[in-house]
Amino acid sequence: MKTPLTGILPVAPTPFHADGRIDEEGMRRVLDCLIDQGVDAICILANYSEQFVLSDDERATLMRVSLEHVAGRVPMIVTISHYSTDIVTRRARDAQALGASMLMMMPPYHGSGLKADDQGIFEHFQAVSDAIDIPIMVQDAPLSGVVLSVPLLVRMARELEHVGYFKIECPFAADKLAALIEAGGKDILGPWDGEEAVTLLADLDAGCTASMTSGLFPEHIRPIVTHFLAGDRDAALAQWAKCLPLINHENRQCGLRACKTVYAEGGVIGSDYVRHPQKPLSQRTRDRLLQLARDMDLIALKWGK
Repeated sequence: MKTPLTGILPVAPTPFHADGRIDEEGMRRVLDCLIDQGVDAICILANYSEQFVLSDDERATLMRVSLEHVAGRVPMIVTISHYSTDIVTRRARDAQALGASMLMMMPPYHGSGLKADDQGIFEHFQAVSDAIDIPIMVQDAPLSGVVLSVPLLVRMARELEHVGYFKIECPFAADKLAALIEAGGKDILGPWDGEEAVTLLADLDAGCTASMTSGLFPEHIRPIVTHFLAGDRDAALAQWAKCLPLINHENRQCGLRACKTVYAEGGVIGSDYVRHPQKPLSQRTRDRLLQLARDMDLIALKWGK
C-alpha cells in the first residue's frame, strides 16, 4: 500500500452450516456483502471471526477461499495471532503468499499466566516483520491480558520495518491513541479504533484514522470516520449518535453473534450458528437487535433477498 489505509475495515464473520461445518459459499457471500457496503478493507480470521474455534485446516481453507474470492477488490487483512513465534511466522508467510495486504496479530499469550515480557513481545513481532514484506497491525485488546505500553509500541514502530499500524481497544483507548501518536510521530502510520466503534468519536478526537468494527453495519459507521477526517465534526457526531444504540447493543449484549444473526436474517448466510461454548442469542436480545437493525435499514438485512 502506497498510502496509509484509512476508513472502515470490518472483521468478516465466519459462517457455519447449521450442523457446524464451515460454509465456504457463505464466506464468499459475506465478503461480497461487505464490499457492497463500501468498505475500505476486510479483516478475516479475527476474534470476531471465531478464529479460536477453527482448526488449522479450516483456517487455511477460509484464508484461501477469502483471498481468492476477493481477488484484490479491497485490501485484505489476515489475522495470524498465536502464542508460538514459529507458528505465527509460518502463518504470516502463508498469508502473504496468498495475497494478503496486511497482517493483524496480538501479542503472544496463553491464558492469564503465560505471557511474554516486553523483549519477548518485541522479538515475536520482529520475527514476523523479518519474514514478510507487507504491513503488520498490532492489536492491543483486553482479551490478551497483556499490557502493551506506549514506549514498547513506539519502539516496535521505529525499529521493525513492517510495523506501523495499531488497533487500540483497551480501556481509555483515546488517551492511549493520543499518547501513541504524540510519541511515535510519523512512524505511526495507522492509529486505529476497534471494539465495534463504541469509543469511535473519542478515538477520532484523539487522532485515529480508521475503525475496525464487526461486519454488522459498516455502511453507517464509515461516514463517521470520513466526515471527521474531512473536517465536518458536526456531521460525524450526528452520525455517531444515530448509530450508537445499535453499536451499544452489539458491544454489550450480543458480541460476535450480532453480525451473524443479521446476516442470516437478510439471507447473506444460511445459518447464524456459533460453535460451542458460544451459544445463540436469547430471543429477547435477538428481537431488540433486529428491531434496531431494521430501524437503520441495514444493507445486510436485505442483501440476500
